[in-house]
Amino acid sequence: MNDDLLSITSLEEGEEGIVYSLTGGKGLVSRLAGMGIVPGIRIKILRNIGSLIIVLASDTRIALGKGQANKILVVKIQTHDVEAERATEKKSLLVALAGQPNVGKSTVFNILTGLSQHVGNWPGKTVEKFEGVHETEDFDIRIVDLPGTYSLSALSEEERVARDFIIHEHPDVIVLIANASALDRSLYLLSEILILGPPVVVAVNMLDVAEEQGIRVDTDMLHNSLHIPVIPMIAKKNRGIKELVLAIIRLAKGELTYTPRIPDISEDHRNIFHQINELVGEHASPPHPDVWIATKLMEGDPEALEEMKEILPADTWNKIELLLLKHEDALRAVVGGRYDWIEDITRAAVSRHKMGQVLITDRIDHALTRPVIGIPVLLSILAIIFTLTFKIGYPLQKLLELLIGSVGRFFDASLHNAPLWIKGLLINGIIGGAGSVLTFIPLLVIFFISMAFLEDVGYMARAAFVMDRFMHIIGLHGKSFLPMCLGFGCNVPSIMGARIVESERARLLTIFLTPFVPCTARLAAMAFIAAAVFGEKALVVSWSLIALNLLTLGFAGMIMSRFFLKDIPVPFIMELPLYHKPDIRTIAMTVRSRTMSFVKKAGTVILGFSVLIWIISNYPGKNIDNSILGWIGHLIEPIGIPLGLDWKMIVALLSSIVAKENAVATLGVLYGVGDQGLMDVLPNMISHASSLSFLVTLMLFVPCAPTFAVMKREMGSWKWFFTSFIFMLLISYCGGAAAYRIALLLGI
Repeated sequence: MNDDLLSITSLEEGEEGIVYSLTGGKGLVSRLAGMGIVPGIRIKILRNIGSLIIVLASDTRIALGKGQANKILVVKIQTHDVEAERATEKKSLLVALAGQPNVGKSTVFNILTGLSQHVGNWPGKTVEKFEGVHETEDFDIRIVDLPGTYSLSALSEEERVARDFIIHEHPDVIVLIANASALDRSLYLLSEILILGPPVVVAVNMLDVAEEQGIRVDTDMLHNSLHIPVIPMIAKKNRGIKELVLAIIRLAKGELTYTPRIPDISEDHRNIFHQINELVGEHASPPHPDVWIATKLMEGDPEALEEMKEILPADTWNKIELLLLKHEDALRAVVGGRYDWIEDITRAAVSRHKMGQVLITDRIDHALTRPVIGIPVLLSILAIIFTLTFKIGYPLQKLLELLIGSVGRFFDASLHNAPLWIKGLLINGIIGGAGSVLTFIPLLVIFFISMAFLEDVGYMARAAFVMDRFMHIIGLHGKSFLPMCLGFGCNVPSIMGARIVESERARLLTIFLTPFVPCTARLAAMAFIAAAVFGEKALVVSWSLIALNLLTLGFAGMIMSRFFLKDIPVPFIMELPLYHKPDIRTIAMTVRSRTMSFVKKAGTVILGFSVLIWIISNYPGKNIDNSILGWIGHLIEPIGIPLGLDWKMIVALLSSIVAKENAVATLGVLYGVGDQGLMDVLPNMISHASSLSFLVTLMLFVPCAPTFAVMKREMGSWKWFFTSFIFMLLISYCGGAAAYRIALLLGI
């Protein structure tokens, strides 16, 4: 090592040092310490360009201004020491996948990361975060799949996440996945990404789809126009993936020429842009590039305006504000400049040789987007999905239940000398409770496959379109149908998906109504109990219950829309992606992720709750009636009289607030099914009328705790949150009581 102390601004990109001391006052030292930069820490210089320094400290990328960076003194690690270490370890790269929705970004991500991927949430956000690792001989490439977005204007949570990640994390390489059949739109996103700084590789995907439409993209010509790497790709056929990985590595190593052609402002506003840029450049601090800030100010970006108003001196901000007021068409100049750039880029690179040809998508949409045909087709598709779920899933469920029952009998025989409480806990608590829930898996997998298929081929957007007229009846529009459709899988992402609804009132109403969409957990519990009690009539009963839920949703929407959306016009703008062949790998990864999420819940929340229910149903007395749970159950039993439900079924309903599957798990524990199987025990325990009442109440009952937590966060109002809770409670109770009385009158 060299004993001479250096400022980190003296180090070149790729060089490393050990922090010796920090100067600049307590405020700066405290802030740097909070970011992980303290004496003794090892740091590496990732970028040292202009006024921006990016360092890697404790696996965290930190952007610093030159002024702050000069206060960090280090002992430089000699080159041969670094090279010796690098010879024994792989290098790491941070790569961001960017792109608009429906460009095949998920397919590329799945191929590159495979089983290494994991899903979480962005810090402080409810937007999902997909990460994974692609390993090569010399590199570990950490890949982050940014949310699909049309621009970086921060008009939605997804746009904020994408641009904040690029600005603050400064990835080594950004891969922009572009749709070859709609290249102009993908290039618009590229025009924003290029001015952020990190190197970009453009992967032109779906070339085969473009060819079918008569569009030919010359990627070599595109490369010559953009002066950045351009990779031709057909991701679903695994073509171009290896070339993409090679381009990422070579670009990160500096082996490829990278001189991007940056879009400019329209000529009549360039002078104004340069004036704003100069005013901003004197005061703006990293990590925001000056050009980016000046561009966003001209666009009228609300976040950029607010941030600069706080940072800039009052006189400087007044000058910028005066310039923007004099040129109210500044946004037009920015957008116009980008489209001039796009036209120039694509003029020689894109050719259309079958103009006027009617596409297969157009032919299909000619029928499916008409309400007369589209709505019956949508209902038929849903009918097929639920029919498959019963016809295929139910026999598989029976087989799985027999398997779990045999496991129970095996442990019963093996533990004949064990204490009774151990046998009871294992057989009745764990196997009888959580084991009953695991039999849902065949039903869920069939549903997950069906929905993933429809999403992948591009049908779900058409479903929203044809449902627009019906949604208006309940005070919404077709775009609200998409998050509601997700509710058939799980209400949590469904409620979070309501962010695509622009109107605040329409978004609140969408969240309010979404819990009436039966999630897979409720559907599985309903299918299980209906099949056990009603046998061959289970399909009719199930269809009736689903129809009741949807009718209740419509009724609630018509009532609530009088308060939410009275006299407020609701626009309907959304993209209809082209139909394309399903990608089996993408569908499989989606189904795997959703199924594993359910299995984890069954192995944690539901298992724990089943054990808890067994314990409080067996202590302190020798039987359930004399237990803690029995005491609570008998106390609340009068509530169930109008519903025709005993205290055990009331407890099962209340347990569903934790997780809907708990309703079945709790019944399995309370009725002591053990190795017999709940499907064989349940018909002898409750009547048809009580079963129908229980199912109606369960289907309309308040959602699970995670859904409620997300509802509160997304609504942002205790008033509407409690209104929603009380409304659902009353609807479910009245619905269950009515179902019980009608069933008795009809002799069901």
